[in-house]
Amino acid sequence: MLFDAHLHIFEPAFPLPGNQGSIPEPFTVEDYRRRTASLGVVGGAVVAASTQGEDPQPLLAAARALGEGFVVIAAAHPGQDDATFAALAASGVRGLRFTLYRGAAFDVPAMLAHARAAAAHGLHAELYADAATLAPHVDDLASLPAGLVLDHLGLTGAGLPVTLALAKAGVKVKATGFGRVTLDVAEALAAIADAAPHALMAGTDLPSTRAARPFEDGDLALIRRVLGPDLAEAALHRTAASFYRI
Repeated sequence: MLFDAHLHIFEPAFPLPGNQGSIPEPFTVEDYRRRTASLGVVGGAVVAASTQGEDPQPLLAAARALGEGFVVIAAAHPGQDDATFAALAASGVRGLRFTLYRGAAFDVPAMLAHARAAAAHGLHAELYADAATLAPHVDDLASLPAGLVLDHLGLTGAGLPVTLALAKAGVKVKATGFGRVTLDVAEALAAIADAAPHALMAGTDLPSTRAARPFEDGDLALIRRVLGPDLAEAALHRTAASFYRI
């Protein structure tokens, strides 16, 4: 079974504002179902892409269409307040995604303050960043009260020591986006599993917009090969299903 910890849906019914001139092609719920039909998907996290703007409604609509077991990670933005956080939590949103990459709206101190305020409503933080830039903030990031998830293995080889430090401190790390990282994926998977055996959460990163290469089924096979049966099962399903409260 796969709990897909990181996927995007781009339905034509919801126009995209784009990001830095990039607007992805449509990738609908039916497109996702067709692409993942052989993967044993039993749930997942529909994550706000940087191209989708601030409105959570496209994400919520996608999760409803995908069905039971799918949850939403909405975009964090500076205009959110306690009333917004409460409404998001009431709608079933599980967390907020902070992008410290490609025209970031937050620096790390502002992200930490925003995440702490959201945590009072049960919303955890997910962070798209080069982990190398997070080195001065490991203790503060690891102490966020609702938890933290680091996207795409922390992105870079230079950031791997920081990713390992965060994993040891209890941060979850997404084993996703293998076609967009600049590190040895197998080496990173092994090192993270050694540092924190249940830190990894696997996902497809579909439709892999702006990645050097899109997701391949072999990415999941690599996780199984590197981690072995028990830790692979945790990474592919058990850890994320528990973390996302399924």
